[in-house]
Amino acid sequence: MSTAMDTESTYSGYSHYSGHSKKAHRQGRDRHKSPRSKDGSRSEKSVTIQTPPAEPLLGNDASRPEEGQDDNWGETTTAITGTSEHSISQEDIARISKDLEDSVGLDCKRYLGLTVAAVLGLLVFLTPIAFILLPQILWRDDLEPCGTVCEGLFISVAFKLLILLIGTWALFFRQPKADIPRVFVFRALLLVLIFLFVFSYWLFYGVRILDSKDTNYQGIVQYAVSLVDALLFIHYLAIVLLELRQLQPMFTVKVVRSTDGESRYYSLGHLSIQRAALVVLENYYRDFTVYNPALLTASKSRAAKHMAGLKVYNVDGPGNNASGQSRAMIAAAARRRDSSHNELYYEEADHERRVKKRRARLVVAVEEAFTHIKRLQSEEQQKAPGEMMDPREAAQAIFPSMARALQKYLRTTRQQQYHSMESILQHLSFCITNNMTPKAFLERYLNPGPTLQYDKDRWFSKQWTLVSEEAVTSGLQDGIVFVLKCLDFSLVVNVKKIPFIKLSEEFIDPKSHKFVLRLQSETSV
Repeated sequence: MSTAMDTESTYSGYSHYSGHSKKAHRQGRDRHKSPRSKDGSRSEKSVTIQTPPAEPLLGNDASRPEEGQDDNWGETTTAITGTSEHSISQEDIARISKDLEDSVGLDCKRYLGLTVAAVLGLLVFLTPIAFILLPQILWRDDLEPCGTVCEGLFISVAFKLLILLIGTWALFFRQPKADIPRVFVFRALLLVLIFLFVFSYWLFYGVRILDSKDTNYQGIVQYAVSLVDALLFIHYLAIVLLELRQLQPMFTVKVVRSTDGESRYYSLGHLSIQRAALVVLENYYRDFTVYNPALLTASKSRAAKHMAGLKVYNVDGPGNNASGQSRAMIAAAARRRDSSHNELYYEEADHERRVKKRRARLVVAVEEAFTHIKRLQSEEQQKAPGEMMDPREAAQAIFPSMARALQKYLRTTRQQQYHSMESILQHLSFCITNNMTPKAFLERYLNPGPTLQYDKDRWFSKQWTLVSEEAVTSGLQDGIVFVLKCLDFSLVVNVKKIPFIKLSEEFIDPKSHKFVLRLQSETSV
């Protein structure tokens, strides 16, 4: 079975290092010799997208040498538009150095903030304990005896500190989800407030208790209890400012992806621009379909082909008449506009027909493969326990029967760069393990899912840049527009305030709904 599967995988396409790769390198050399193409539509910049690591078709056999992945899966994950696979431009070097500097700055800022918060938190929790212990250490013999009320205050301080510790851990000591460019204003204000509050308590304690060596120990303990109570109220204030304030929706934001125009609407509360950007990105990875640049190449190639078919000849001589040539090309494009919509219509109709055809073939192939799995399961129930196949082996056994149909469908819908053979095998074994139907297996491939559904190395957006005319620490306002940019596309966010709604009441008398039905003698009921 494995030999047949290897044969199916081998002859389903050519290798990554076959003629296609040589042709790509030869074209890259030609472009290196001639920076501008004939139609002038290519630029001189070189862009390289590295191929993902090769993945073996059969399982976890470490004894097999690493082979290049089947080209039908791997060739489309490499796009070479420059001189070679390892070419790099000056802009790439500048961008890499800038990213390194930004990452170092963000790391330093994050660790500095964590250090300051940790030191301040430790000071807050040790201060009430120090208030109680210092008199016992420095002038214990002069202190008045602690009565029953004083000893009860010890229990109060202990439980309040425990509650404060749990609340602080739940509110502040959470794993950060992102690195933001500026500090969180409300959190910084709370830290400053806590520092001033503890400093003022220490100042009063040093002047009125330490210097005078106060002997009223119960009053000293009550002073420590008042500090813990005030810290608990500050914690409640932090909950209101950091969590509850943003829950009530106040704004509606429209998020538009710049490349394909896909958009979503979200409701946000009182947030700063940078925190609103984080909420938008969290929802983007969950709600937006994964960005597929291959879907945009068809329109670009059609436009390039349309412009390449327009040629202007100067019959009056070698004089420079650029404006005349531009007018001639515009006029020719206008004449051809009437026929271009027919080309687009037939192209889309043909693509839709091919997608439906290959989808039907894929559905039939997967149903037959799952039927074969059920037959194998019924046969293996009669075998000894040591001879039964695990889900991984079963997935490898039926994968060749559906590989070609799935491969053609993914290439037609231009999703092949998101699904490697290893990921398909893992998904197939997962479906077999959980006794899922063929329809459940195909759901991932028939309908493009959100970005979170795919591996992180296949995302086209990992590092974002926030572009805003307003300060990113300022709050959201009506009409604000900011942009979230990544390497390949950007998200344009338009903020609109939810309008104030005036709701009035109108009372309807219940008696107004009553009526009398009078029946005459000739009326038939």
